[in-house]
Amino acid sequence: MSSKYNFIEHIEKGYVTKGDYITMGAAMYEGETVTDAYVKIPLKTLNRHGLIAGATGTGKTKTLQVLAENLSDKGIPVLLMDLKGDLSGIAQPSPGHPKIDERHAKIGFPFEAKNFPVEILSLSDQNGVRLRATVSEFGPVLLSRILDLSETQSGIVAVVFKYCDDNKMPLLDLKDFKKVLQYATNEGKAEFQESYGRISTASTGAILRKIIELEQQGADLFFGETSFDVDDLTRIDENGRGYINIIRLTDIQDRPKLFSTFMLSLLAEIYETFPEQGDSGQPELVLFIDEAHLIFKQASSALLDQIESIVKLIRSKGIGLYFVTQNPTDIPEAVLGQLGLKIQHALRAFTAKDRKAIKLTAENYPDSEYYDTTEVLTSLGIGEALISALDEKGRPTPLAATMLRAPMSRMDVLTPKELKQVIDNSRLIGKYNEEIDRESAYEMLNEKIEKAEAVYKKEKEAKVKSSKSSSRKSTRQNPIIKVLTSATFIRSIFGILKKIIK
Repeated sequence: MSSKYNFIEHIEKGYVTKGDYITMGAAMYEGETVTDAYVKIPLKTLNRHGLIAGATGTGKTKTLQVLAENLSDKGIPVLLMDLKGDLSGIAQPSPGHPKIDERHAKIGFPFEAKNFPVEILSLSDQNGVRLRATVSEFGPVLLSRILDLSETQSGIVAVVFKYCDDNKMPLLDLKDFKKVLQYATNEGKAEFQESYGRISTASTGAILRKIIELEQQGADLFFGETSFDVDDLTRIDENGRGYINIIRLTDIQDRPKLFSTFMLSLLAEIYETFPEQGDSGQPELVLFIDEAHLIFKQASSALLDQIESIVKLIRSKGIGLYFVTQNPTDIPEAVLGQLGLKIQHALRAFTAKDRKAIKLTAENYPDSEYYDTTEVLTSLGIGEALISALDEKGRPTPLAATMLRAPMSRMDVLTPKELKQVIDNSRLIGKYNEEIDRESAYEMLNEKIEKAEAVYKKEKEAKVKSSKSSSRKSTRQNPIIKVLTSATFIRSIFGILKKIIK
């Protein structure tokens, strides 16, 4: 019995599934693709999260595209974070290529070109369905963690939210929140102190500076109404295919604070609103986070703890999270340990640090008698990857160096005309792109201050009037005093005194 035969049997036994699955490609043995030795990912395990990693140019984005397409075909909606701007082509079918046909002949199934239902979303002024959330929806805890506040400062944020709840003042955008903070230490100082205790001006000043920092990264565009309903991410088209929602993030690559703010808000909202799904046959929604290191870059320990908690808990809601990055070491260990599917493209060893990183990466994968993992990691070609998944019982599948299938859609961006057509056909544009600035804490406090100033002005005018009135009354002399102080009376008194003296 040859080693190759043993290898094929090893792969077929390790990747057998009873339920539905996605075929990623065919396993490779000693550098050659073994036709029909399919590497399959059970749909049942896709809410166990995953990682797509590899050096620049090794095919990570195309792997993401393959997964998104096949999920859509299975009726599972997808959300993609498109930081490089090269995923919109999913809306158009692949033009095909002889090399694609050659690749699929090696794998063992024909290539089929398709387009997929796409919704273009935007966090900024770029064209697309606008994503927004209100400050109230964030809540004091999440907002404090995003702003990286101290315990004392977090307490003040909680007081601000409590004050707005007690006085029925909506906190919609950052303008509202800043106004309440300023009111708490100025015009409303006495009111706050009486009901909630003294608030330090130094602490509110520090919080305001953190908010301004967030605003400078474009958060003022994100906070506000109309707030995005996460249920709109789970739409299915008329053919039973899940929508692929693509968030255009090409203009916020240098604003990691805004990116992490949005991601944490989205995950928290999904976790709070989606029902518990239990052990179902497929996920409710799958999110792919490209350039995932941006989420963790410059993140505080409190923010990392929040992300780690959500990653651990959100699986029960039927949500799969997939991080796409260059090196697995970009992901915190607590998160990395939660990822069931690992697709590792080639890594390059240019420096001693790179070689150490490759050794660490190799240790994240199951041992295999057929592969020297450290060696394979540096020898994989474009569109090839090491795959380790979970079977339907949650056990790691055999490690497989895999020749990956090609995307069915276009591996390029849409033209401006094609992009406009997708956006114009959107059913969500009318729902979310109208900017609303209804009465909220900012306007209500301004009105309250104006009324207080008007009352103060009236009281002041009344005091002045009263003062003038009392002044006029004091000049009206009593008749007796008037007689006693008259010139005639005084002369007569002096006359009498003179007579007495003589």
